[in-house]
Amino acid sequence: MGFGLERPSVSSATKWLGFVTAIWVQAISGNNYTFSNYSDALKTLMNLTQLELNNLSVAKDVGKAFGLLAGLASDRFPTWVLLLIGSVEGLVGYGAQWLVVSERIQPLSYWQMCIFLCMGGNSTTWMNTAVLVTCIRNFRSNRGPVSGILKGYVGLSTAIFTDLCAAMFNNNSASFILMLAVTPFAVCLTAMIFLREIAPSSSAAEDKQESRYFWFFNGLAVFVALYLLAYDFIPDPSTIFSYVFSATLLLLLASPLLIPAYTYVSALAESRVGSSDPEKPVPVVVAALEAPLLAAEKAEVEDVAEEAVERRRPVIGEEHTIFEAMRTLDFWVLFVSFLCGVGTGLAVMNNLGQIGLALGYVDVSIFVSLTSIWGFFGRIISGMVSEYFIRKAAIPRPLWNAASQILMAVGYILLAIAVPGSLYIGSIVVGICYGIRLAITVPTASELFGLKYYGLIYNVLILNLPLGSLLFSGLLAGFLYDMEATPTAGGGNTCVGAHCYRLVFVVMAIACVVGFGLDILLSIRTKRLYTKIQAGKKTKRVSNLR
Repeated sequence: MGFGLERPSVSSATKWLGFVTAIWVQAISGNNYTFSNYSDALKTLMNLTQLELNNLSVAKDVGKAFGLLAGLASDRFPTWVLLLIGSVEGLVGYGAQWLVVSERIQPLSYWQMCIFLCMGGNSTTWMNTAVLVTCIRNFRSNRGPVSGILKGYVGLSTAIFTDLCAAMFNNNSASFILMLAVTPFAVCLTAMIFLREIAPSSSAAEDKQESRYFWFFNGLAVFVALYLLAYDFIPDPSTIFSYVFSATLLLLLASPLLIPAYTYVSALAESRVGSSDPEKPVPVVVAALEAPLLAAEKAEVEDVAEEAVERRRPVIGEEHTIFEAMRTLDFWVLFVSFLCGVGTGLAVMNNLGQIGLALGYVDVSIFVSLTSIWGFFGRIISGMVSEYFIRKAAIPRPLWNAASQILMAVGYILLAIAVPGSLYIGSIVVGICYGIRLAITVPTASELFGLKYYGLIYNVLILNLPLGSLLFSGLLAGFLYDMEATPTAGGGNTCVGAHCYRLVFVVMAIACVVGFGLDILLSIRTKRLYTKIQAGKKTKRVSNLR
């Protein structure tokens, strides 16, 4: 014990504690999706047209383009550095917006607001990169559940912020933005202490234990989502009820700590039994002496393997640099299909406030919350289900993306027709499909191109967020809305009626059909890879039994 080596169970407890703090980071890093909650306040305060407002939303999404910096940094700096950068940047970006909306300072110029919105958007790329890269490396055999849970909490974060603001601040826009600035900063400071890379599982038994714990996290997350959904449908809750709701929600968000606590207690119990049993030696000194030799041998093998890989171009499923990945057809098929799904989804989320007003709804917060909560269900379910069907039948993950594209196209057609209640249905469908798209693409990229340079590859794919926002929200939705709108006093404009966004929805439905075809193509091209992944999982289980 004097060598400072951790027992596997103690190390496992540390790893799970890091995962819990990662959940907390993701539960507050979806602040970039909350623009609709305060966009109308900005539009009124700054006398903007819809095109100008949409370009502000594009500015926040353009911040994700600079996520390439976070991807490069993830291969060179520890996790806590990425979290620190993201939290400080978010504090400055959203803090400036709060000063404007709360009218503590005079409205900034348009280009200055674009810069601060861009900073707020970029802050989440540092948080997401730190969390996803670290956790997928820590839990390599359960990438689907890890992605689903973490991305699921990103989806829930919009509802968490929205409902807490409604409960505690009566939907005050200034208070809402202040919460977006301060909360992520405080949570990231906590995660900096506990989240770091730890050796992944080395046996099928550990994989099975991880899977059981992930089911617990899934069940808990679903309960949180249902709890948030129930609150959305309570008409005019009292002040006391709202405070009780807020306190209970915070308690539910803290409850994942049960897993690392249980793991740590089990570790202590094992330690006591082991130390009191003379027949059961603990080979700590031997392990300490063997470790340098094993490490040297492993490094030598890896060097030989790397030299062999350098002589040929890696195939799908092996480690790729970003340039090697971008030379493959599979990367661009994944990239463009991702653009069709997340780009159109972002256009709806960025314009949800104006879509609701055009269809006659005064309060659109319920649609923002519905998109968030159902986005969570899409993320968390697709992560677990896709992992199950890889183990069971080697079903390629991109096939689930294809299904989401068709469902999303149907949702856009319903919104274009504007049947009664279509915005409720559309919010749910867009939320589910957008969530599936994010949760499936994250582990798919790691399986196709490896984990060694995953941070940078992930952030290149995330370029689809600003690109999709520019194409579908800034240009398509903003331009077509202004064509239908009428000027108002003060320099802004407004449009009321189903015609305001009809052509926008039709174009986005066509884009999703194109994305569907690309996802089917990728599923066919990667079938052999997923058969190999399934065989590897079976081999690990068999060798563990022996």
